[in-house]
Amino acid sequence: MQAYTSFAAVYDLFMDNVPYEDWADYVQKLLKKYSIKDGLLLELGCGTGSMARCLAKKGFDMIGIDNSEEMLAIAREKNADCEGDILYLCQDMREFELYGTVRAVISVCDSMNYILSEEDLQKVFKLVNNYLDPQGIFIFDLDTEFAYREILGDNTIAENREEGSFIWENTYYEEELMNEINLTLFIPNHSSKEQIETNTLYHKFEETHYRKAYSVDRVKQLIEEAGMEWVAVYDALTEKKPQKDCERVYIIAREKRHAEKLYI
Repeated sequence: MQAYTSFAAVYDLFMDNVPYEDWADYVQKLLKKYSIKDGLLLELGCGTGSMARCLAKKGFDMIGIDNSEEMLAIAREKNADCEGDILYLCQDMREFELYGTVRAVISVCDSMNYILSEEDLQKVFKLVNNYLDPQGIFIFDLDTEFAYREILGDNTIAENREEGSFIWENTYYEEELMNEINLTLFIPNHSSKEQIETNTLYHKFEETHYRKAYSVDRVKQLIEEAGMEWVAVYDALTEKKPQKDCERVYIIAREKRHAEKLYI
């Protein structure tokens, strides 16, 4: 599970088309459906904190976990103009630790697709169940196999701006249900002195990331085997049943009490 490093510095720049406010409205709607209107929430894979900030503005107390210190450094800088003080922790979601329980756990922007094995995905589900309040809710999204096979496939996405450029090369391995991303960044050197001394007009960075598709049926099985209660699956930003051409789904699970649960 690789963390964003070089891309962290320009992540918000190139992701400015992501509708975080709409996603936050949708998540809030789902939380209200299960009587969660305030309290402490945990976001797994919080990145630069955009979603956590949106939910904090809605009155939730937020904890954000990510395994990229570079991304979290940017998230912490944003705390200055946030209505609530968000706690950010640099941890791997496969083995995260909290001091207590939370009312709900959320994870968006396909963070769960970065978990590359069923064993590790089940570890996340078990930890979520352990750190949820009784009857607490877990809401997360997943990119679908259709999205990786038919939309991204072996396509290349590129964007060129004055602030920087990127090339996003996708390779889909159908047998493994794996999407490989080779990311190349070209970031302008804004220091004229450094340009003169090194004759460098830009810096080039390269990263490789992997995301795995999971069938809804298998995720449901893993959730139940982890001790959680399966609640629902929706086509993204709706409360409709996903169709075959659905590109992203939202899954809702609920905490179940077990004698062996260990609250910290």
